[in-house]
Amino acid sequence: MKLTNFRFETDADGIALVTWDMPGRSMNVINTEVMSEIGHIVDRVAGDAAIKGAVVSFGKGVGGADLTMLKTAGDEFARRAKAEGKEAAMRAFADSMKQLNLVFRRLETCGKPVAAAIDGVCMGGGFELALACHYRIASDSEKTRIGLPEIKVGLFPGGGGTQRVARLMPTPDALQLLLKGDHLRPAVAKKMGLVQEVAPADQIVALAKAWVKTNPNAKAPWDDPKFKLPSGKVFSPQGMMIWPPANAIYRRETYDNYPAAKAVLNSVFEGLQLPMDLALAVESKYLANILLSKEAAAMIRSLFLSMGELNKGARRPASVPATNLRKIGVLGAGLMGAGIAYVSASAGLEVVLIDRDQEAADKGKAYSDKVVSSQIAKGRAKTGDKDALLARIKASADYAELKGCDFVIEAVFEDRAVKAEATKKAQAVLGPDVIFASNTSTLPITSLAETSMKPEHFIGVHFFSPVEKMMLVEIIMGEKTDPKALAVAMDFVRAIKKTPIVVNDCRGFYVNRCVGAYMFEAHAMVMEGVPPAMVENAAKMAGMPVGPLALNDEVGIDLSWKILQATKKDLGASAVNPAQEKLIEALVVKEGRFGRKNGKGFYDYPANGPKGLWPGLSKIVGKTVDPDTIRVKDLKDRYLFTAALEAARCMFEGVVTDPREADVGSILGFGYAPYTGGTLSLIDGMGTKAFVARAKDLAAKYGARFEPADKLVQMAERGETFYETYGEKQRAA
Repeated sequence: MKLTNFRFETDADGIALVTWDMPGRSMNVINTEVMSEIGHIVDRVAGDAAIKGAVVSFGKGVGGADLTMLKTAGDEFARRAKAEGKEAAMRAFADSMKQLNLVFRRLETCGKPVAAAIDGVCMGGGFELALACHYRIASDSEKTRIGLPEIKVGLFPGGGGTQRVARLMPTPDALQLLLKGDHLRPAVAKKMGLVQEVAPADQIVALAKAWVKTNPNAKAPWDDPKFKLPSGKVFSPQGMMIWPPANAIYRRETYDNYPAAKAVLNSVFEGLQLPMDLALAVESKYLANILLSKEAAAMIRSLFLSMGELNKGARRPASVPATNLRKIGVLGAGLMGAGIAYVSASAGLEVVLIDRDQEAADKGKAYSDKVVSSQIAKGRAKTGDKDALLARIKASADYAELKGCDFVIEAVFEDRAVKAEATKKAQAVLGPDVIFASNTSTLPITSLAETSMKPEHFIGVHFFSPVEKMMLVEIIMGEKTDPKALAVAMDFVRAIKKTPIVVNDCRGFYVNRCVGAYMFEAHAMVMEGVPPAMVENAAKMAGMPVGPLALNDEVGIDLSWKILQATKKDLGASAVNPAQEKLIEALVVKEGRFGRKNGKGFYDYPANGPKGLWPGLSKIVGKTVDPDTIRVKDLKDRYLFTAALEAARCMFEGVVTDPREADVGSILGFGYAPYTGGTLSLIDGMGTKAFVARAKDLAAKYGARFEPADKLVQMAERGETFYETYGEKQRAA
């Protein structure tokens, strides 16, 4: 038996130790070669009388199925459909998708005990392999995590996960695990019944072998004729207490935008009424259909392939050597600066946090204390971690403390004069050669760089709030920014484990231009007389995580007012929509409603009780449209199209130059409907011709802002897509 991805050895007791260790990879994944080798291993264990059982060791960590392989399978389906017809192609595709289930089921029914020894990350298909073993032991290591996260990229566990989890746990808990895709710590996984034992990493293999030795007749619980489902039969009084609410929750949370979530419900619902072999066949058929859905294709491309490439530094200048950042300076200890200090210290960097006086600097450092204390309370960190992290942050009002910093981020108030003063004070200590970054949300980097001693080393690094939770960082190139500044900025963003996108300078950059268009559409709807609750709900129905009015409250309505005034000052009164200005002025200037920060915005935030839309909005608007006369599809499309059209304009203007960054940036930056794959994937997915036609229809009804750019019309006429025109082909050239 020749194995490339596994090591196979048998001890004196006849117990085989199967160690999964793919050469040249930091993490194991499931691909066609791995599936074939698992099949050979099962045949050997089952057919060799000298082997009494086996232990599968997951010491290297498993990341699940190779999604590149799944994309290739989809491409093969398209090829066969064209050559042999869709029906023949679908049969072949469905057969290929059930192979993993067949291999795992052979392992589960091989007639000999098999235990899994899990150390490190064990996700997706890797954990489904562990579930097919009869006993599971996980290490108590901080690095060990268990889960089935496929739903996050538009898929669902199709290697038996939906069936085995639903037989190990009560149905509501199983559905929650499958539909949320959480990563579980070993102790939690044991409590949930997903693993049977937790032990130190250096003991798990020995314990697994001991279990195999003492359980020669082991079999899966569901293969026992006396097995009963944890939540009883589907069609029972208990079952009827589960499934109608589950369906309602699915509708509430997804608005039917995610086929994979629906497939999870269907697969579990149908599978629990069948014997395991038939249940697995049902699961495989649902998997095949989901893999061919446009939602899965878009989400895999943007949230796995593209995001993975960007995280690895796809846009980093290859000519610049890697930098070893050790100490950074953060100017401004407000909410953004404090958040940047926290994520930097969490990544092991020394941080000097500067503000106007010691009290303000200490307050910024206290934010890190608050965040890590919350993690300790939730069991996600230890007191020692907190002490070490806080020791890495030096809070001060003295700019001289910046001496020795490798990189500086300015995060002071959004005012040119204040930023210029901070820049000059820092560079007086550090000189012109240290890379200097500005965390600004709207001010053009090129103009801010004019106050720098060396504009070539000045760059924008735009974080999103709250910094510790938001995964995106927008890196902005000024007109004179050089490759070294870009490389250092990217090295910093990657060091703090954020996802970078690189954009060129303009007002609002890329993400905020799209967010601004999205929020404007909500403001326009409010001023048209659309009921505010309908404004919010239509956005969520379109796939946004929160309504735009709630989002505006979070970022601050007063900030919207400042941006409007700055835009008028720089570009003239015609650059601002009068209706939007009237709404924001009434809220901020006349009513003093700044958003969540002062407990009143589009919503009221009572001290005790949930937030609620402010009734006073109706007085500002002065009219209300009968909701029965409003076409909900128009509201949904207005949200999706306004951001997508703005993204297309950014592409044509050269603000964003890579479709991957446009898509990933829109999803991570403001939650743009993930099932679409992002702003440009929405256009490509619809087809540019259909998108342009619908945009023109919206323009006729709601205004010229929906008119597609001339270049987009030309793309539609030629049948082009963004990923073909600006993506793979352009990068290859």
